[in-house]
Amino acid sequence: MSVAESDPEAQDWLRAFSEGLQQLGWTIGRNTRINYRWAAPVDAESRQRMAKELVALQPDLILTQNTVSTASMLQETHSIPIIFANVVDPIGSGFVASLAQPGGNVTGFTLVESSIAGKWLELLKEIAPRVNRVAFLFNPAAAPYAEYYLIAFKAAAPSLGMKAIAVPIHKTSEIEPVIAEQARDPNSGLILMPDTFLLVHGAEITSLAGRHALPAVYPYSNYTKLGGLLSYGYDLVDNYRRAAIYADRVLRGTKPSELPVQLPVKVQLTINLRTAKALGLNVPSSFLLSADEVIE
Repeated sequence: MSVAESDPEAQDWLRAFSEGLQQLGWTIGRNTRINYRWAAPVDAESRQRMAKELVALQPDLILTQNTVSTASMLQETHSIPIIFANVVDPIGSGFVASLAQPGGNVTGFTLVESSIAGKWLELLKEIAPRVNRVAFLFNPAAAPYAEYYLIAFKAAAPSLGMKAIAVPIHKTSEIEPVIAEQARDPNSGLILMPDTFLLVHGAEITSLAGRHALPAVYPYSNYTKLGGLLSYGYDLVDNYRRAAIYADRVLRGTKPSELPVQLPVKVQLTINLRTAKALGLNVPSSFLLSADEVIE
């Protein structure tokens, strides 16, 4: 896991995975044992050390959280079966040969497709029409796949009358000055890339966006529950439930190469009306009708 053990969202993910296993006949303490390792999102050294530790245990199966944790694990083994829960662009990352036929010891579940970047821009323009300059935030170390989204982001912006700006954040101390810089233009907005580093700092980012009156679109509902304006993305917990099904199949003898990589299926639109009101935005009725969750 590329997050701290204390992270409540991560605990929810793993709870969904272990409960899914139990429903399929795998009970922790009876016929199953799970060893966990936790590393900071951008601490590549500790992540690699922990990958070595897990491989040394010779487990029957390894579950990885995201792109960077999967990359670390694949540096240590090409024989132990690996299931990834939320990976961006597994083909471009070199993890699998194709979605239909992974071809190696790893398979699993993707996070979101690159085309969703255009949808984020559309939603931002609809809820905050004045926005014509959009900063796309990401941490390069936590999101080595950044270009996968940036290409779609930059391609979609001109048709919406927006200027697209890629804004990397390399460390925690840069978060506040970067967001303050974007706020200097009164017609600016933010979009956050799916990125574990940003997710871990979600409370700080949503607070700063509110303080600087920046309309922002987020990739997960976690952010809107923290006070973010709007989120549109896939349910992270659902992928862990589905990962339990793949784990069951692998533990019963199926090879990862025989299990196609699965796309996400549960997309969620969440709107925080309190934040919209604080920003002076009128939420279109179409948003309220289509939203999966409205926070009032």
